Amino acid sequence: MPQMTIYLDTETNQLVREAARRSGEPASKWVTDAIRLRTRSEWPADVLAILGSWEAEFPAAESLRQGMGLDVQRESF
Repeated sequence: MPQMTIYLDTETNQLVREAARRSGEPASKWVTDAIRLRTRSEWPADVLAILGSWEAEFPAAESLRQGMGLDVQRESF
């Protein structure tokens, strides 16, 4: 397994160690998971699983705004 050396300031190092301790994982695994989460280029499986799970289409914006009146006049910049 490749290794990488990173330099952290004292405060960030403490934050990583505390978060890893709370999760019950070694700091290296916690950092690996954090990097993977921040660099993910696709939706997580649990999000993909709910796609299409609702039966009705979401109402159009116009129907949601019916009876709300007109918007206030906006200032120009």
